[in-house]
Amino acid sequence: MQKNNLRNKLSVAGVLVTLGIVYGDIGTSPLYVMNAIVADAGGLQKATPDYIIGSISLIFWTLMLVTTVKYVLIALRADNNGEGGIFALYALVHKHARWLMVPALIGGAALLADGTLTPAVTVTSAVEGLKGQDFGRFVFSNDQNVVVLTTIIILLLLFTIQRFGTATIGKAFGPIMLLWFALIGTIGFVNMLPNLEVLKALSPVYAVKTLFSPTNKAGVFILGSVFLATTGAEALYSDMGHVGKKNIYASWPFVYGMLTLSYFGQGAWLIRNYHSHAVSGFANPFFAVIPAQFKLFVIIVATLAAIIASQALITGSFTLVAEAIRLKILPRMVIKYPSTERGQIYLGNVNWLLCLVTVGVTLYFRTSEHMEAAYGLAITVTMLMTTLLLHTYLEQKINRLVALLITLFFGSVEIVFFIASVVKFAHGGYVTVLITCLILSVMAIWFYGNKIRDRHESEREYVSLLAYRNQLVELSADETVPLYATNLVYMAKMKPGHMIKRSMLYSILDKRPKRARVYWFVTVVITDDPYTQSYKVDMMDTKSVVNVTLYLGFRRNQWINVYIRQIIQDLMREKKIDYQQQRYTTIPDRHVGDFRFVVLRELLSPATNISNWERLIIGARIWLQNHTASPIQWFGLEFSDVSIEAVPLILGKRYHVKLKQIK
Repeated sequence: MQKNNLRNKLSVAGVLVTLGIVYGDIGTSPLYVMNAIVADAGGLQKATPDYIIGSISLIFWTLMLVTTVKYVLIALRADNNGEGGIFALYALVHKHARWLMVPALIGGAALLADGTLTPAVTVTSAVEGLKGQDFGRFVFSNDQNVVVLTTIIILLLLFTIQRFGTATIGKAFGPIMLLWFALIGTIGFVNMLPNLEVLKALSPVYAVKTLFSPTNKAGVFILGSVFLATTGAEALYSDMGHVGKKNIYASWPFVYGMLTLSYFGQGAWLIRNYHSHAVSGFANPFFAVIPAQFKLFVIIVATLAAIIASQALITGSFTLVAEAIRLKILPRMVIKYPSTERGQIYLGNVNWLLCLVTVGVTLYFRTSEHMEAAYGLAITVTMLMTTLLLHTYLEQKINRLVALLITLFFGSVEIVFFIASVVKFAHGGYVTVLITCLILSVMAIWFYGNKIRDRHESEREYVSLLAYRNQLVELSADETVPLYATNLVYMAKMKPGHMIKRSMLYSILDKRPKRARVYWFVTVVITDDPYTQSYKVDMMDTKSVVNVTLYLGFRRNQWINVYIRQIIQDLMREKKIDYQQQRYTTIPDRHVGDFRFVVLRELLSPATNISNWERLIIGARIWLQNHTASPIQWFGLEFSDVSIEAVPLILGKRYHVKLKQIK
């Protein structure tokens, strides 16, 4: 609770941290949005003043409606004990309808796919600003190959440092982003002053007119580029748990103001230079508006801001994957905690897969202009899915009709953006769609594979632990059987009525009797509360058979070894189990005996009798299980004594084979 109080406290330091963590993606959008708008017009010579004013109006009102109203004013209220994001929202509302898993899976997959493109487009856009810049005697090359190489080097360095955590460099993120917003706002304001007619963009009338104006050659599809201005809105919601909603409420008006000034300043410059022959080698209005004497400094800050934006997307992906794992949407992966900083986690497999895809995207598209053509398609899908989940949340909080009207409004807006972004499919959007589909297939296989297994698993595979309690007590006391372990631990997944898989008791009693002083059957329950950390014990009227249920939030790590040791000490103090004095030990007064964990590894049995489609899903799920983190890594048992036993997984009605004896 203390951590939550500190996180939810409004402070200057909290606002500064929020600038560094939350706004990296949306804060770097001025690097490429106006560039995409000009490209839609067919170049600078065709970007008429009316077209520019209308485009800026579209950007301003998109930020107002989608980011400010939907996310800041509505979505931030839908927090799950202070946590935000599509999976936290799903955990909050999934009890009301099973079908909500579908939008959660689609939205999560699209958000992860978008995270592979964001670092590439932001860093490339910033590095392209270095073209032809003087560094004393050194002049940065105009060759795009040099830009691509520099971008890849920066990305590789960024992904390499993830394993060490970002607690130290993270403290500098806030001041750098504060400087960034102050710079783009000031430069935008100065450029806006000579052409104040750009302020007409504050009226939504110009936004609507531009959609249907003949000067807008792209038509409604211009919204595909406009949408790039708000792609960081979903990250804003996802990062709420790191900084607290109060700090977002306090910082967003400043960020929104600086972004608006930047877009208006770029628009004013474009209006001044419409049909100007003095502008040569035009590449990007963001860099064109910067005064020559400050250009190098701003480009360096822009590069740092792009790196921070990429860092935010990488750590956001780690958090998203970790939540998906604990909600049983993705297979287990090793989660490490590289620093004591709250929320700092590292997933090696995810990190290097992101690195591979991001570098591949950079090599494939090569220029930020080509990346912009593919950017944003996936995030429109995520926003639509979030709106569907928000509808269920709002139904529980406000009048159903009002909830429906809010959903229809934002759903309609986002469907229009989605249609406008679909045109990007042929221009590179297929890359993010392909990545989204690959991630979604993994999520679907894991989630529905678990559902199929649970549905078809025969009740005969489960027996009551109570029916075998006396045998376990007798075996524990039978000194004619060699002691297998002082504490023998099984990850049980106990069902109501003390029902556990027959294979566990077969492992203890039948394979070779495993005598232990205490038998532990541990069930881990993942709760909707992100930070639950509690347990319940059922001694089953014995001192040698213990049924433990661990309740862990979906953001808690599963260090079973550590938890069991604490539970044993608690039970000893309560005199519910005997002290386990060790004759040979390096630890003085040691009262806890040795542990042995038994992990049962399921293999699909040929006796399984289910449909071919279900068999395919289950087979793919088992393949994923065997090629991701093992139970030993997942439960933190790397340094424990663990035995792995293979058991058959038999689903559906069994085949009965009877041999006929030949006499």
